[in-house]
Amino acid sequence: MHTFGYVDYIVDMLSPLKNIRVKRMFSGYGLYSGSKFFALILSDVLYFKVVEHERSIYQLHGSQPFTYTKKTGQRIALSYWQVPADIIENQTKLIAWAERALKTAEPSH
Repeated sequence: MHTFGYVDYIVDMLSPLKNIRVKRMFSGYGLYSGSKFFALILSDVLYFKVVEHERSIYQLHGSQPFTYTKKTGQRIALSYWQVPADIIENQTKLIAWAERALKTAEPSH
């Protein structure tokens, strides 16, 4: 279950970034800056796009990647990792992490 209040909170915390918009997707929300899809919010959990060489930063904070299970039972991990609560609660750190996610995000079509 998603609460739009959480989405509003995240968007407010990311307000120093330009052109942030939210798009409903599946059972959650996608966050975009311009055409770049850089974050997911699912079940009130924020995930940022992460490239392989930055995964260790997230792992040091005890984060996990977003995963889902296909109908075949195969577990799939995406390149979106959970943003730690202590980062979310500090706007300066959150913006820095979001900027890294934006650098790695591909424009959506």
